[in-house]
Amino acid sequence: MKKRFVAAIILGTGFAPIAHAQVKVDMSLITCKQLLESPEERMPFITAWMAGYFSATQDRSTVDMRYLERNTKVATDYCKSHPSETLMDVIKKTAK
Repeated sequence: MKKRFVAAIILGTGFAPIAHAQVKVDMSLITCKQLLESPEERMPFITAWMAGYFSATQDRSTVDMRYLERNTKVATDYCKSHPSETLMDVIKKTAK
C-alpha cells in the first residue's frame, strides 16, 4: 500500500522526466514557483505529499486530514511572495 501511494505521488507530479525502469522526483528541489505553475490536476498529489511530509517532520505516522486544506492554502499563499524557496522549507515554516 505504501509503495502504491508513493508511486502515485511520483507519477502525478511530473517534475522530472520519466525513466524507463524507474521514476524519481527529488521533492527537496521543488520550488514555490514550480508549485504555483503546476497543472491543477497534479495538486492532489502534491498536497498529499505535503501532508505526509509535514507529518513526518512532526514525527507522526498519521496524516491529519483536518489540516490538509488549511496547510495547503497557507503554503501556496506564502509561495506567491517567495517563488525561489523550496516547498520543503515552506512547509516547515507554515504548516501546523
